[in-house]
Formats: sequence, structure tokens, C-alpha cells
Amino acid sequence: MKSKAYHQAGVSLDAADEVVERVKPLAQSTFRPGVMGGLGGFGGLFHLDPKKWNNPVLVSGTDGVGTKLKLAFQLKKHDTIGIDLVAMCVNDILVQGAEPLFFLDYLACGKLFPDQIGIIVSGISEGCRQANCALIGGETAEMPGMYVSEEYDLAGFAVGVVEQDEIIDGRKIQEGDILLGLPSSGVHSNGYSLVRKILDKTSTDLNQSVDDSKLEVDPKKLGELLLEPTRIYVKPVLKLLQALPIKGMAHITGGGLPGNIPRILPEGTAVQLDSGSWDNLLVFEWLEKNGNLSKEEMLPVFNMGIGFVICVSVEDVDATLSLLQNEGEKPRVIGRVVRGNRNVILE
Repeated sequence: MKSKAYHQAGVSLDAADEVVERVKPLAQSTFRPGVMGGLGGFGGLFHLDPKKWNNPVLVSGTDGVGTKLKLAFQLKKHDTIGIDLVAMCVNDILVQGAEPLFFLDYLACGKLFPDQIGIIVSGISEGCRQANCALIGGETAEMPGMYVSEEYDLAGFAVGVVEQDEIIDGRKIQEGDILLGLPSSGVHSNGYSLVRKILDKTSTDLNQSVDDSKLEVDPKKLGELLLEPTRIYVKPVLKLLQALPIKGMAHITGGGLPGNIPRILPEGTAVQLDSGSWDNLLVFEWLEKNGNLSKEEMLPVFNMGIGFVICVSVEDVDATLSLLQNEGEKPRVIGRVVRGNRNVILE
């Protein structure tokens, strides 16, 4: 039974049903042990195996993609924005040592276009597979009058688990410890209000090619560089946590390195960073030049090429580097812990 009046108000129940049918196989492709039942209920179910966990603590995180969505609308490219959504949530809970278990998404739009929604959720399911995290539910809301018909907003919610005595909170960090950085793929999902301001000010065509001799590949379009999805660090970092003692970790999001590293530092410590110890990505060079920005203006906004930071003891540095390299990562020693007032000192 369908409501003709509701359809005339701008909401299509037929489109909603079609979206559900398209989403089901995408979500099922992410299922992992612990998922109970299927999709379509009022809540997703996940069983925490008592044989696997002794004293489990659930860790949750929620986030969105921000105004990066505006570029996706402009370029009509929606296949990777879901990866960003998952990454922002699972990387956040990972820093406390949590293994992501399940994920839920919320998608609100002005008008339901099943093809578009299917593409978006395919990205979410890809992100969940990268994180070994089950997509067990979500909500798609058609809200005419709230959003322009082809635009939408996204939010995500992740839950993970960690043994209580294995929670990583930075309290063991001390002077002399070493910071390792894992490269970002680009801007990730923070700083896009400034990115868009630079684009508007320079009237830049997102389809223009940007040459980069370092990449040894064909020149990329600027839009492709700016929509490069956020990296998901879950699998290599979980391998690391199983093998070596990690003192602290930080996901480099809004606030950049100076804003996020202090969040894990105990009182009386600071971090000295060697800003020349990692590669400066092409996209940041472009933003700095075209935005007429100084490094001091860039650092509190962008990740500047480092998406995830790990703190270890000096004696564990070599083993940590080796393990991460074996997992396909390219870690860099980027700094050390010194005395200070929970601040970042740039060399």
C-alpha cells in the first residue's frame, strides 16, 4: 500500500524499497563472525564472543565527511566518499587499540536516486571490507526541502572492542620515545572549507592536469587528487598491536599534527617533529602555492602527508618499522618525545 499524497510531497517509497534491495548485498559482503541475522530489522545485532575476549571494552566513534562532499557533487563522483566515511570513524577508534567490529551509516538526501545511493554505499562497503568491519545497518532518509535534489549528507558510527588492560591512551609515553608516521593518501577528509575557498578564489578547473615528476605515473587531474579517499590503517596497525608494545597513536584529522598529537601526550611532555622527514605531497604543494599560504598556516589545517602517528620506545623502533614495511606500509621516523607542555615543536 503506497501513499499518493506522500509521493506528491516529494518522497518516493518505491525508490526507498529499491535502495534497500540494492544495499543488502553490499552490506552482506562486509559480514564477519559475530553478525547475527540479516538486514531490515529495527536494529543490527552483533554477538561479542566471550571465548575470544576476557574483559572487553567497547569503543565507539562517529563522524562525517564534511564539505569534501561538495567536490563529489561538483564532479558527480560518488564511489569513494563512502570509504572516507568509514575511515574517519574506524581510524579514530583504532588509536585506542580497538578492533572495529561493526559500522552503521546515515544518509540524508533531497531525493532518492537508487543508482547514486548504490554507488555511495558501495564505497561504504569497500571501506568496511578494508577495515574488516561489518556494515550491519543504517538509515537512508529522503528529505525534500532540506537538501537540493541531487545532494546528500553522510554520517557514520563505528563500534570496536579492546581488552581493558590493552587500551592505549598515551599514559606510558615518556621523554625519549620515538614517533613514527604512516603516509596519508592526500588531504583525507579535513580542511575542505579552506580547499574550496582556494578553488573559488583562483577559479580553478578541477579537471586540469597536475604534473608530478615524483609519481612516475600519468599526470592526475586536480579533482582526482582532492577526492582521493582517506586511508584506512586498521589491518597493519592491528598486526602491529599483536606483536609489539605501542605507547600511543594519533589519527591526524582536523587540527593537523599540532592539534592531534598533543591529545595523547601526558603532562610534562612535548613532541619535536622533523618536518623534513617525510614527503610533501603534490596536493599540499598545490594548495600552499595557490592559496598563498605559509607552512605555519597549513600545519594546523591539513595532515601534510602523515595520516597516522605511532609512538614507541627507542628499542622497538626497528622492529616496528620492519613489521609495518612487511604489511606494505612506508613508515617514517618523524620525531621524538621531549620535555614540554603537551605541545608540538617543529624543527
